[in-house]
Amino acid sequence: MRFLRPTHPLLLLLLFCNTTTKIGAQNSNLTLNADPKFEQLLTEKRKSNPNLSYNDRYKIQIFNGISENAKKTLSEFKQEYKNLDGTIIFNTPNYKVWVGNFRTRMEAESYLVDIKKRYKNVFLIKPNK
Repeated sequence: MRFLRPTHPLLLLLLFCNTTTKIGAQNSNLTLNADPKFEQLLTEKRKSNPNLSYNDRYKIQIFNGISENAKKTLSEFKQEYKNLDGTIIFNTPNYKVWVGNFRTRMEAESYLVDIKKRYKNVFLIKPNK
């Protein structure tokens, strides 16, 4: 077992120091080649919608329950109201059907009156609040 024990610790230390100085971190220079059209598209998007926040919109909830009924309700709604978009949101343990994407409360309430005639338990929500 004598051959497993280092005979010259100083030689081993020098070998270790020599190899660790050769190992270095990655080079920090990074070159990114982006298409100039991409930046132009982002600039145009920012100009066209500077104050538009999609999180600050009103929606109307028309259903709250199980998945199959939520899909059925959304399908019926889309057939009747073709100009309004709708989506199904899962919030444990229920599925919710939210329709519309209204900028103002007045616009949402005008649709709410009409939708209440067709669906029960309908109310106005502002999802981010």
